[in-house]
Amino acid sequence: MGIGGYLVLPWRCLAVLSLRLLFLVPAGVPVRSGDTAFPKAMDNVTVRQGDSAILRCTVDNSVTRVAWLNRSTILYTGNDKWSIDNRVVLLSNTKTLYSIEIQNVDVFDEGPYTCSVQTDNQPKTSKVHLIVQVPPRIIEISSNIAVNEGSNISLTCRAEGRPEPTINWRHLSPKAEGYMSEDEYLEIAGITREQSGQYECSASNEVAAPDVRRVKVTVNYPPYISDVKNTGVTLGQKGILQCNASAVPSADFSWYKEDKRLTEGNKGMSVETKDTFSRLTFFNVSEHDYGNYTCVAFNKMGHTNASVILYEETTASLTPLKGFSLRLPFCRFDCML
Repeated sequence: MGIGGYLVLPWRCLAVLSLRLLFLVPAGVPVRSGDTAFPKAMDNVTVRQGDSAILRCTVDNSVTRVAWLNRSTILYTGNDKWSIDNRVVLLSNTKTLYSIEIQNVDVFDEGPYTCSVQTDNQPKTSKVHLIVQVPPRIIEISSNIAVNEGSNISLTCRAEGRPEPTINWRHLSPKAEGYMSEDEYLEIAGITREQSGQYECSASNEVAAPDVRRVKVTVNYPPYISDVKNTGVTLGQKGILQCNASAVPSADFSWYKEDKRLTEGNKGMSVETKDTFSRLTFFNVSEHDYGNYTCVAFNKMGHTNASVILYEETTASLTPLKGFSLRLPFCRFDCML
């Protein structure tokens, strides 16, 4: 509903009709539009939603009556206000300028406005079109999702504004380059773990700063064990075996020696597990502790395992020679020099 929709008082209907017939369009006299002489209104007026629009009409001394109309509804005649909309105010009514202001403009104010004058019984009109621009606003976007690796996904981002916003999708990743999509839909076939993360939708139309929203995409995949190293420890010393695994969801871990599962309660050792690793600690390594251990990492997507060896490492001391000493590593057997 435009400004004209505010003029609803029945008691003024007859007055409006009379004014239009007697003042704006006298009988037998055609109405001129676009006359090169006065009145001369502005070119199209473009304002942003929420701002004020000023409509100006240039006149001269020969004008006897003047009015501003919105479509067929009178807003002002001379100094008299006909609109009941508090946002419409008279700014100027001089011998050279007749202007009004529409405050806090909204989209329903958009449309044609007419400056109508009468001089020497000759009515003339000039039109101006009010264009209301609206900043971009994202009105719908996909929720955060979690999918299994290899799945196909579709993300949606819808926005409104005037002019119609342009939508762009991009992956917030150091390896990502440019936009992935210049449409409200982003389709990814056979998604990989490297494609997980934040996806940003940007809606822009140059009226105001872009509206930006994000969607988090989580890609589930089975554990992958990396960086497992055999460890040598001297008898009676502290020894540590560590198993690192990447997985989504985070992996759970189990440790085995031969077919026996190791638990936190085992004497002389502890098991520490975090999101990305599990650590097996021996506080006082004995002969019994040496051997082959198996780390198993698992989640709902699958499981994997890796072997790691805890072996004995010893050193022998030689008699110092000429001010220095030499220590040689050797195995568990006596060495002959």
